[in-house]
Amino acid sequence: MGYAANKAKSKWNASHYKQLKFNVSPKIAAEFKYACEKAGVSMAGEVARFMADYSAVKIQAKAKAAEDLTTRRKRRKAVAEMTLKMERVLDAETESHENVPENLRGSDAYEDDEDRLASMEEAIEQLKSLY
Repeated sequence: MGYAANKAKSKWNASHYKQLKFNVSPKIAAEFKYACEKAGVSMAGEVARFMADYSAVKIQAKAKAAEDLTTRRKRRKAVAEMTLKMERVLDAETESHENVPENLRGSDAYEDDEDRLASMEEAIEQLKSLY
């Protein structure tokens, strides 16, 4: 690429991208570069994708944390949604527990699992009694 083309590309990149500079250990940098080369992707592209994914998760978490629970109706709805999620987890865990082979059913781990399931059932009942 000639001087004029490089200058034009640099100008375009400066107006459309933000250059970041950060320090990492040489070992991490080398491993990351190697992994990107093996995968056939650019290092900058992978960092940008990570940043976008990370930002989306953090924004969702912040929005969820800022959930408005100022009225009884909103709190009741939040508790009902939480109870439903817990019931789904309990159903899946109970199904898994029931599929444990017969020869493992007397083990300490199996009995501990039963205690955890009972505790979850109790927690669900307590949530239901709140509202």
